[in-house]
Amino acid sequence: MTDIVTETTPTPRARLVPLAALALGAGLGWWLLRDWLSFAALAEHREALIAFRDSHYALTVAGFVAAYTLIVAFSLPGATIATLTGGFLFATFPGALYNITAATLGATAIFLAARTGIGARLGARLEGSEGLVKRIKDGLDDNQWSMLFLMRLLPVFPFFLANLVPAFLEVPARRFVISTFFGIMPGAVVYTSVGAGLSEVFARGETPDLGVIFEPHILLPLLGLCALALLPVIVRAVRGRRVA
Repeated sequence: MTDIVTETTPTPRARLVPLAALALGAGLGWWLLRDWLSFAALAEHREALIAFRDSHYALTVAGFVAAYTLIVAFSLPGATIATLTGGFLFATFPGALYNITAATLGATAIFLAARTGIGARLGARLEGSEGLVKRIKDGLDDNQWSMLFLMRLLPVFPFFLANLVPAFLEVPARRFVISTFFGIMPGAVVYTSVGAGLSEVFARGETPDLGVIFEPHILLPLLGLCALALLPVIVRAVRGRRVA
């Protein structure tokens, strides 16, 4: 007698479970935690956080990374505050490393949930389409690395959309993780360094300047990185015209 192994594929409803779980968590998080994920809450509890960090450093790191990951995964309104907290508690380095790792983990959770839920089917439909839609899809496929890094580097592109769009375009998970980790690095370092100087901001009773990323000495290097990300696209377009 031989055993027969059957492979089952998830039903359409089962595929939506991860997305539904993230949506439910996001709703509960906005309702229950919106007052805690704020600069005022950080200022109020800063001494308790520092005392706990000094007594339980490893546990603080683990708890911080886990909390930041959940904030990003559920798209809660506190990612910027979490980044500042990472700098405040752990300095620019290793605080930036903790911030980048947690943000990448949370972004990957959204990406996988979206791709499992509707991304695969939407990508298949786009691939099977014709005309302008198909040409846009093919153009994005040919320049995935450049487009992924560009979405991460530009400070005006919403982080939430940068997690969803690649899922709908069938971007490989490995490529998404790598581009996210390195693409968010410049902005994360900037905001982490702002968080590292919060002690002086608290002492003056002020709030941090989150528009610092648009200062010329920071924005211009970011735009330079964007230009580097677009360089392969430009070279490929020029070669295509020469061939044509």
